[in-house]
Amino acid sequence: MISTTHVLVLSLALFTLGVVGMAVRRNFITVLMCVELILNAANLNFIAFSRQLGDLTGQVLAVFVITIAAAEAAIGLGIIVALVRLKQTVNLDQVNVMEG
Repeated sequence: MISTTHVLVLSLALFTLGVVGMAVRRNFITVLMCVELILNAANLNFIAFSRQLGDLTGQVLAVFVITIAAAEAAIGLGIIVALVRLKQTVNLDQVNVMEG
């Protein structure tokens, strides 16, 4: 049986991996993937506590977070396309201003 503690440890591992990835990596696409890991860790927390409490509120919040993550991915991909067209790179160290 998978307990809430097991799910929270997995969530902590995903969150830590996302934060470390955002701090260490300088590729914009990798940073966006790390943000997705952080949002998925939050979803796991919502669903684990929702299951423990027997309430559907956490699952509804997880659906909202998934919607926000999809919007974030769409906006992020638009920014990536603009960066590649403007600066020919997705490296965050080489990109400091979004001006044309």
